[in-house]
Amino acid sequence: MKSYLLAETNWKAIQHEKFELAILPWGATEAHNYHLPYATDVYEADHIAAESARLAWEKGAKVIVLPTVPFGVNSGQTDILLDINMHPSTQLAVLNDIVEVLNRQGIRKMLVLNSHGGNDFKPMLRELGVRYPQMHLSFCFWFNILDRKNYFEEKGDHADELETSVMLHLRPDLVLPLDESGDGAAKTHTVAAFREGWAWSERKWSQVTADTGIGNPKKATVEKGQRFFQDLTEKLGVFFYELAKADLGQMYE
Repeated sequence: MKSYLLAETNWKAIQHEKFELAILPWGATEAHNYHLPYATDVYEADHIAAESARLAWEKGAKVIVLPTVPFGVNSGQTDILLDINMHPSTQLAVLNDIVEVLNRQGIRKMLVLNSHGGNDFKPMLRELGVRYPQMHLSFCFWFNILDRKNYFEEKGDHADELETSVMLHLRPDLVLPLDESGDGAAKTHTVAAFREGWAWSERKWSQVTADTGIGNPKKATVEKGQRFFQDLTEKLGVFFYELAKADLGQMYE
């Protein structure tokens, strides 16, 4: 039992705790090439949040990790079997209910730990910040925290070398042999502005990639995933600690 994981702890252990920071991991349920499980983003969020929180807790931060939300925005994948889409308006409603509870119980800081590229929490947290001015609301997307070039050879952003390496480290029992994976080849947009990244349009997943992956996973290894996971959670652990201990009246200098 870990007192910093709400899903594992109990009322006896935490009824007198004063938590400084609530962490809400948020994933998705979607196909990840042929070789990774649908809940890849959820498993990653679970493990990354738990290990980072452990490091912060052991430094003295009173953090509590809430259960991971397993559904994300998959509106560009409506034709891919059992990719479960949660609309942004639904996400906002879920966030509102959670923030309402935290605010009422005096836990004034909440961090959304995002584990899915289709989720975009910034406009939601802006709106909730107006509704709950006493709360400090923030988010981060773990996929973008470290410079991937220091760990991996192949580019990508979905079921790629990075994610496959991480899953080989965390849940190798759920990863098929890499010779069964697709190559993650992805088509580029015909419109230059979208291709160059200064304009945005949602990707129609089944038109972009044949195997649902974007990025070649073939060079993934357990060792790469372990090194990346360790460096990532150490950095996040420091962030969790600093945010938990930050004085909301002295956030700037």
